[in-house]
Amino acid sequence: MSSFQEYYPRMRELADYLLNNPELGYKEYKTSEAIEEAIHEITPMAKAEHFRNTGIKVVFNNHQTKTIGIIAELDSLYQPGHRNADSETGAAQACDHYTQVTIALAIMNELVKNKRIGDFGANLAFIFTPAEEFVDLEWRKKQKAEGKITYFGGKQEAIKLGVFDDVDYCVSVHAIGEDFERRTIEINCDLAGFNFQYFDFFGKASHAAFAPEEGVNAQSIATLFTTALAFKRQQLKNPNQIRFNPVMIGDNTESINVIPDHVSMGTDIRYFDVEYAQQLMKQFNQAAEGCSLALGGNFKSETQVGYLPLRSNRDMNALVKNVFLRNDKISELIENRGYTMAAGDIGDVSYLMPTIQIGYGGWNGTIHGSDFKLVDPVFVLDIFPEFIFNSVLEISNNLNKIRTYRRTNQEYLEQLNKMGAEK
Repeated sequence: MSSFQEYYPRMRELADYLLNNPELGYKEYKTSEAIEEAIHEITPMAKAEHFRNTGIKVVFNNHQTKTIGIIAELDSLYQPGHRNADSETGAAQACDHYTQVTIALAIMNELVKNKRIGDFGANLAFIFTPAEEFVDLEWRKKQKAEGKITYFGGKQEAIKLGVFDDVDYCVSVHAIGEDFERRTIEINCDLAGFNFQYFDFFGKASHAAFAPEEGVNAQSIATLFTTALAFKRQQLKNPNQIRFNPVMIGDNTESINVIPDHVSMGTDIRYFDVEYAQQLMKQFNQAAEGCSLALGGNFKSETQVGYLPLRSNRDMNALVKNVFLRNDKISELIENRGYTMAAGDIGDVSYLMPTIQIGYGGWNGTIHGSDFKLVDPVFVLDIFPEFIFNSVLEISNNLNKIRTYRRTNQEYLEQLNKMGAEK
């Protein structure tokens, strides 16, 4: 029996605990405590580095010149309809993050139990990161205003704090949001970057029946703006790699017999080309200005920086494929999707260094939905962790086959600033 099989009951126990104790980003206190307890069960002498209250980093020094980071995410998302949601916060494990944790711990257990660190051609850093899900934004805005965080994404914050300074390559994993008849993994899938833009349109209130000519209808400006963005889709370059979705936000407190003088809107913009996304955001502002002028109102806008695109390293993925071809427990490999318009702050890490995200099945329902659930725990908590262990081992011993780059934190911050982040 392998150490992964022996460790399976403990990981099933931990997975059940995390599933039933979901926490939103930067608030993962029970999650972090449970992980640290599991780490010290594996290796009581482990030195855990803490960051942003809940983040944990543990390094296994193999006296090599390069270090591979193994990333797992701590947080849940807001999905109060999920059967395992927290009744007070609405947090729910409607993604896969809790099994990312067990996968990392199972790898760590094999590393220690069977004294495997010497097999690797690199040092290993296990990094448990907070706040991947871009939710709970009003609370995070308050935390930022109070100087407690700088970025809404946990990996962005970790980069700023230097958590990745001694890491040269990163491996992450993530559930594939699809049902599969057979055990399936995915490689070579890039993720989009995204920003949010917020628009406030201002008009002039008046009695809608007695004196409509005295008013300027902010709702009409917003409707004109929505139409302008709809026509903008006709002019898009590479339209399959751009997404935006304008929606009304906030509460309408006006009476229906009053011309509305204020309407708030927001849109995401999902992209792969940073420069082109910048152009589009400027054009959205121009459209907002033109629509406001056309009807005699005005506007203001705000940009909220999200995450950068993930460019999944093809050289590292080729080594993962080698491991897949030698394995007899996972039957299906997806390697030709190319990209998805979903996003994650793993993209920010990939800007700094070669990074991959390996997808895994074993789930049912809609990812991020109220019906998302684990249906193949043996695959996810036993077989797949062993596969990732072997993949990291393969990568570590073939670093010469990977085209390597390392951007600085300053270059990273400049890239965020391009997208509208504060300097």
